[in-house]
Amino acid sequence: MSSRSYRRRVTDHAHARKIEFAAFVRRALDDARATRAWSGTEVSRRTGVSRQTINRWVRGDWSSAPEAARVVSFCEGLGLDPTAAFAALGWDRPARPRPDALPMDPDVEALLRRLVDPGVSDVEKFHIRETVRYLAYRPPLPNIGNTDKQVG
Repeated sequence: MSSRSYRRRVTDHAHARKIEFAAFVRRALDDARATRAWSGTEVSRRTGVSRQTINRWVRGDWSSAPEAARVVSFCEGLGLDPTAAFAALGWDRPARPRPDALPMDPDVEALLRRLVDPGVSDVEKFHIRETVRYLAYRPPLPNIGNTDKQVG
């Protein structure tokens, strides 16, 4: 095999991976728009990946492979398993040490169970996510009055 044909196959393979990853990113963005009504700016804010980088990924316009940490951040911000993105890029998913599990509030556990329950409608799951998202990003409430008393 000549070095020229090897170079062409490697180049063709790299181009195919760019196309596959671009399709993955495009599907993720389309899903975020359709199910969550997120704009490109909102996707960027929630994933921590700049709009310019996301746009380059969609166009397959990058000379060196995306940074793994950015790919993971993009996926996790959209609630996707990074394994699919890594597969599109032809990568093995690196093993990440799992942090010790934090104690989970029973109400949060109940919400998580509903989010993975196939019997719960997509509309209901959407409302759960939007409510949790609102609570997660709103400013903290001011401490007014006696903080020793429990509410509820």
